[in-house]
Amino acid sequence: MAEEELPGMLVLDVGGAHGVLAELAALLRKHFHLITMKEFLANQRELSTRIQSVFVFEGRPHIDRELLQSLPSLKVIGNSGVGVDHLDLALISDFGVKVTNTPHAVADPTADMGMALMLASARRLVEGNV
Repeated sequence: MAEEELPGMLVLDVGGAHGVLAELAALLRKHFHLITMKEFLANQRELSTRIQSVFVFEGRPHIDRELLQSLPSLKVIGNSGVGVDHLDLALISDFGVKVTNTPHAVADPTADMGMALMLASARRLVEGNV
């Protein structure tokens, strides 16, 4: 499918301190035409109707009423984290937009880290690694 035919996905940036990781961006590009916030703000009139999805990575871009009003074709906001506390779900729902997240993505790594910390504490491993 040509890039022009792919649905647009708004991301804050690709790479850098707050952008989507390059490896993840490569995966997303298989299914979406990625549009950075900088590109969107520079060509808002042209790009606003192309964007059907927003990918929220580390809480960015911030989803507010102004952004939602500027995206008339928006269908879904994909959140890369577990929680959605940083999203105003009532506001987003008022625009008829769905929200997704990954609720179990870090359950196993969190349990592993918890067990490792308990074992390290019980055996005083950190003190012995000086």
